[in-house]
Amino acid sequence: MRKDKDRYWDCLDQAMEASHGGRIEEALAWLDEALRVHPEGAEAHNGRGEILWDDGRIDEALIEFDRATLADGKFTAAHLNRIELLIEELGEFATAVRLADELLAGRTELPRPDRPLQAEVYYLKSKALFYQDDLEGALFLVRRAAKAGGEIGLYCAFEGQALFELGSYAEAKRVLERGIAIDPDAAHTLYHLGLVLERLEDGGDESGSIPVGIETSAQAFSRANSLEPQQFPLPIDLDDSGFLAAVDAAIANLPRSIREKIEGVSLQIEDFPNLDLVRGERISPQTLGLFMGIPRTEALAADQPLDLDRILLFKKNLEKICQDEEDLIDQIQITLRHEVGHYLGLDEDDLERLGLA
Repeated sequence: MRKDKDRYWDCLDQAMEASHGGRIEEALAWLDEALRVHPEGAEAHNGRGEILWDDGRIDEALIEFDRATLADGKFTAAHLNRIELLIEELGEFATAVRLADELLAGRTELPRPDRPLQAEVYYLKSKALFYQDDLEGALFLVRRAAKAGGEIGLYCAFEGQALFELGSYAEAKRVLERGIAIDPDAAHTLYHLGLVLERLEDGGDESGSIPVGIETSAQAFSRANSLEPQQFPLPIDLDDSGFLAAVDAAIANLPRSIREKIEGVSLQIEDFPNLDLVRGERISPQTLGLFMGIPRTEALAADQPLDLDRILLFKKNLEKICQDEEDLIDQIQITLRHEVGHYLGLDEDDLERLGLA
């Protein structure tokens, strides 16, 4: 029995070494050997889940995390991995919230919810609520995570992101600056500080500023890009005339029957959604476009005037998600078609079915 345990842990060590060296199949083979010796090894199942997740094999990874929690109900890492995968990869937010609540409830067969575990679970649950558009709930829980686990850069970053989405830009700035002071190389935090600074630069709100070596949005975006260029490309800067030309081309590419239907709809270009939209209408500050008014089908049925309908395109938000000018021109067309679809009375399912989502 002792020999089997030694063999099990030796296989786990060999798997970790192979995984760190990028030898994925070798690592999985070592873990298979560990499970041959000890079929109920929670650590081996969890290790397989982590490797499979990194390799993009999401469904297989979830199965392994499930097996790990069944093998050892108190194995914390597998519980947390399963919840995070459900949130980040599968969009099963309600299930993630349920599992988080089970961990927090302190059931005897589950890990003891000490303060470090509470902090991690509060953080994960806050992300699930964030993706369900419960921004206030997400903000409350990430603050509870910081209270339980101490103020760390990751929690500051997420709190700042939630505040940004709520339109609390000055407060978001202060929180994100604290995060950067804790972790100066956190690209995600730097990028969101750039988003906040863009909104504040015109107003010049610098109250409560912490010296972090970042004073402008351009500096924040540049620093985030230098750390993670694929995830945070530098924003495209297309001049107004070029942007208008791309919008005109997008309109011209619409079928004639659609162009005739939208002749009375005003098309406006703004840099970002204003605070009235963000706070009053709960529009994300990163929204690419927006239809405001009454869908054509409802207006015709109710004999409503059409002259108040308008489509908004948000230039800087569109520029920020594109890799180059060609990509930006394509995205302008996609966004315009999406908002035209809303004007025509199509819902999100219709838009996706027609390729306009």
